[in-house]
Amino acid sequence: MKKNTILAMATLALLATTSARAADIPGVSRPYSAPGAYNAYSWMGPYAGINVGYQTGSTTNNPTDPAGPTIGVQLGYNWQSGQLVFGGETDLQLSSADDVVAPWKFSNPWFGTARARVGYASNNLLFYGTGGLAYGGLELETGGLTQDKTHIGWTLGMGMEVGFTPNWTGKVEYLYIDLLDRDYFTRTSHGLESHLLRFGVNYRF
Repeated sequence: MKKNTILAMATLALLATTSARAADIPGVSRPYSAPGAYNAYSWMGPYAGINVGYQTGSTTNNPTDPAGPTIGVQLGYNWQSGQLVFGGETDLQLSSADDVVAPWKFSNPWFGTARARVGYASNNLLFYGTGGLAYGGLELETGGLTQDKTHIGWTLGMGMEVGFTPNWTGKVEYLYIDLLDRDYFTRTSHGLESHLLRFGVNYRF
């Protein structure tokens, strides 16, 4: 798990450095900037988008470690005061994360979040932290029996978003998601702790 967290942080740092250097290349300027304006790009308003990513996790009280690609949609709203950007975002994901350790199979076919976001904008670059509610479905298969349950929990993460045009942005985001334990027919409680690294695009209205 620590390796996934380090990889996510390294990816964010690399993208931030690349974006900053691109702005310093002769003949290339930061978009939408104006002389004397520290933050000419506006992050204010509603947005919607899509994302793809990869999820790795660990089932509590069980040897399975579900992992797999994800795809989803997000919807949010930003407010802006100077370089401070804050708002809320909700998303819903489909996931193929699963794992089999005989006689167990655990999967996490879907999950979603409802989060606050707070960040610092440097013109068309936005660095932010995010956290809030998480929920999702877990499926247990063993001994020819299957049980599905919906779990709630929490999530915490960070990300970076880049404005390419006044309406289009791209982002990379890391989330830690903890779907809390519930009792299953095995008379054991199970939940899912997972790491999610995803990339997305947003259209700002």
